[in-house]
Amino acid sequence: MSHLPDFAGQDGARWRGYALAVAAAVLWSVIGPLSRACFEAGIQPGEVAFWRLALGGLCFLLHASLRGECRTNWHDGSCFILFGIFGVASFFLSLQLAIERSGAALAVILMNTAPAWVAIFSRLLFKEHISRGQLLALVLAMAGTALVCLSGGSLGGPTSFLGLACGLLSGFTYALQYPFFVWWKDRYSTAMLFAATFLPAAAVLLPFTSFAENKPLSVWLVLLALGTLTTYGAYFTYGLSLRLISPVRAAIISNLEPVLGTFLAWLFWNEMFLPIGWAGCALVLLAVVLLTLRRE
Repeated sequence: MSHLPDFAGQDGARWRGYALAVAAAVLWSVIGPLSRACFEAGIQPGEVAFWRLALGGLCFLLHASLRGECRTNWHDGSCFILFGIFGVASFFLSLQLAIERSGAALAVILMNTAPAWVAIFSRLLFKEHISRGQLLALVLAMAGTALVCLSGGSLGGPTSFLGLACGLLSGFTYALQYPFFVWWKDRYSTAMLFAATFLPAAAVLLPFTSFAENKPLSVWLVLLALGTLTTYGAYFTYGLSLRLISPVRAAIISNLEPVLGTFLAWLFWNEMFLPIGWAGCALVLLAVVLLTLRRE
């Protein structure tokens, strides 16, 4: 029995952190298919990004209010607003544009270049040691991502360079959220941090958003799912995981998302990669397995 994971004490916290990170990846994996459903209904990427931020931010605000956590000072509040405007808004918008131009499968995998940036940020800002096991997992994950990029877009046809650029931008801005959260997590709750960044991000997108008229109930239900499940649910779960495991580990575990997202994009929208793209997905999954089986 000694080889089984210990779910009590420090080991228990580590495995709970892994489970929470995996749950967040599963919730994030449906962003692509749900977004594609919105695009098919005539909703623009900017509107999808706005509703994800607005609905998710309102859920976090309600959560923080009910727990009496909506307290901050002028200096910290200003930092939250600025990060929401320049970091969060650009991430949500660039991801939606990448999904529209390059396909859901390619977009979510390009977004997962984030672990490389996270490793750099964690080393520079928090002096976090990167072990050989973590480095191997990181190399495998990034190699898998590179193979998927080289396979071309998952929509077929010519490669969209705007889609590729937006996908890479989403990876960089996504990675910015890790050091930001780690920096503030001991002073503010998860719900408060996301409410204070998502709502300003939604506000800055509002003047530039073109809203579709007469949306049917089915579209509103999809937008509601994007706001509550893929934003509030996924980010809250992921924020809890960052309190239990390191940012580098959490970031690499989240590479389960492109594997699941790729499968869902193929299942619902018939998005396909070349064989080297599927090989890249396999490398990403192998990186996650190696990481979670290796002890701190």
